[in-house]
Amino acid sequence: MDVGIKDGRIISLRQHLPNDPNVLSAGQLIQAEGRVLLPGFIEPHIHLDKAFLLNQMTQDANSVEQAIASTLELKRSFTKKDIEARSIQVIQQAIAHGVTHMRCHAEIDPIVGLLSLEVMLKLKEHYRDQITLQIVAFPQEGIQKQPGTEELLIQALQLGADVVGGITYQDGDLQEHLTTVFDLAKAFNKPLDLHVDFSDDPSMLAILTIIRMTHAYGMQGRVSVGHLTSLGSLPYGEARTICQSIAEAGIHVMSLPATDLYLGGRGDDHRHRRGLTPVSLLLEQGVNVIYGSNNIQNPFTPFGTADPLDIGMLLAQTAYMGSKQDVVTLVEMVTTRAAQALELTNYGLHIGADADLVLLEASNLRSAVYERAPRRFVWKRGQLVASTVKQTTFYHTQMSS
Repeated sequence: MDVGIKDGRIISLRQHLPNDPNVLSAGQLIQAEGRVLLPGFIEPHIHLDKAFLLNQMTQDANSVEQAIASTLELKRSFTKKDIEARSIQVIQQAIAHGVTHMRCHAEIDPIVGLLSLEVMLKLKEHYRDQITLQIVAFPQEGIQKQPGTEELLIQALQLGADVVGGITYQDGDLQEHLTTVFDLAKAFNKPLDLHVDFSDDPSMLAILTIIRMTHAYGMQGRVSVGHLTSLGSLPYGEARTICQSIAEAGIHVMSLPATDLYLGGRGDDHRHRRGLTPVSLLLEQGVNVIYGSNNIQNPFTPFGTADPLDIGMLLAQTAYMGSKQDVVTLVEMVTTRAAQALELTNYGLHIGADADLVLLEASNLRSAVYERAPRRFVWKRGQLVASTVKQTTFYHTQMSS
């Protein structure tokens, strides 16, 4: 195919014809030579302000509770300069890996106040021509548990936060917590992004209350949930029924395998559970499932490169997604499906869309994903923002006769 770009938008998309005069007259001509061109990748769930904390940790975290406690202590010493430096490191890695949109969660609580939000707002403006940031006002430590947090969330939304965040396993009163965040989302006309049921305990099913409230508040299609790992511990029949209800409510599910696999299943002394939400079952029932990095090298996740294809490959291996159709789904999860969850407009490979694009050093989708092919060029609204070239030299390779 030939793709025409002008003023940051895709203006033509048609079958390639050799010596096409319209193509040859372009101001700049890039010969892709059969490589894979995709819409810019989307990172839908990441914590920039908590990235790269490994060297500051005094001990390892081996559970969700330990990770939360460790991060709570570490963030008491957060400064604007510190948050900014670690966030920039992730953002630059992500851009190099083809990410053109990112939803990041900013810690909002009486401990850090609006410090993280202020940094994210600054970075959002600074990098606006290279990557689009959506900022979630996220009450990691709970709302009722930390008096003053609700007022800070309101301030954050007034200052420019794009999304209301929540976390169902921090406050003792689930209904009160969810009522607060649903009310804020409705009052400010913002989407809702919740950390939900991060556990192997099949009785932890806040998702049922979220489904009910999504309908009650008329927020179908505007609610996303991350983790949802307890659903993976339910018997098939029960899980299937809940997945159907999730689909009917239009709730987007964000699988976070790098964190969920690392912290999940640790209480099992044999036949360890994978600690994932049931991705295939959710997809079968029509749920919009996507994936994200969540954390980069911190107490929750000691790993991470800010490359979405690393996460896609991890999910492929652990959710049994190895078929020809599965790789198409994996690519959709990091592009068009994620765009739906983030309510992006003018996104994709179609005429009129923003020219947010990534050209990979691969000639087919399987090679692109399985080999995490280098991102040859990355464009944001038609402007080149990153380029990666991988070079390998072989020595003494001649075979003797």
